[in-house]
Amino acid sequence: MNLENNIKDVISKKLEDGTIEKLIAEQLEKGVVNALENLFRGYGDVTKVIEEKVKGVMIPYLESYDYSNYITKLDSVLVDVLKNSALENKKLLENFKTLMTKNENIKSIKVSEIFEKWQKYVSENVSTTNLEICYDDDVSYQDVEVSFELIEEDKSSWSDLYKARIVFECENDEDMNFEINIYRWDFTRDKNWTIDSDKVLNLKSLRHLNEIEVLLMSLAQNAIKIEIDSESDTCDVELEAKPEADYN
Repeated sequence: MNLENNIKDVISKKLEDGTIEKLIAEQLEKGVVNALENLFRGYGDVTKVIEEKVKGVMIPYLESYDYSNYITKLDSVLVDVLKNSALENKKLLENFKTLMTKNENIKSIKVSEIFEKWQKYVSENVSTTNLEICYDDDVSYQDVEVSFELIEEDKSSWSDLYKARIVFECENDEDMNFEINIYRWDFTRDKNWTIDSDKVLNLKSLRHLNEIEVLLMSLAQNAIKIEIDSESDTCDVELEAKPEADYN
């Protein structure tokens, strides 16, 4: 009985000082929080309702919004990105485009045409280190002499295979020089020459190939024949680069 009386006394005191009410309120609050958490957790009932309401408002708004201003801004951003990131790869991209572009109508190219393309390359890339400066009508570097020659190799009497080299030389800069190894069969009706693809530069890095190397690779991989319309030629090439005038 003493224990029961003690319990009653404690409960009576806690009721009087509000402790019981406080504990009940705390537990009730926890119960409500847990119930709400369960409703909102994952895809609970309340979450689903809210999700449907958000979709109903946001999707029509997004679909009807005018993004033209942002597209204009995006275009500007993309241009800047391309300028910064693709500039160093410009050479690689240009070379790749040249190699991947094939004109089905072109079956052959004249050696004189290759000579003209090479002259342009020399004009833009030849070293000016040891060139004289002319002060006649305008300040300019002296022209450089370039030439090409078809050199046929000796053919065995028993062979139907003809081999030759087309040698391109620049008198002022050996780095401009190159040659094309070509061959043809005596028994074929087509007397044009074929580039020996085994002698063409291996594809190691598109980034570092120059225009002439890319041209040769493109001709070789597309089986473009070489038409010998001239066996040799020589001319002077005017340079693109202009020196600074020095009259001292």
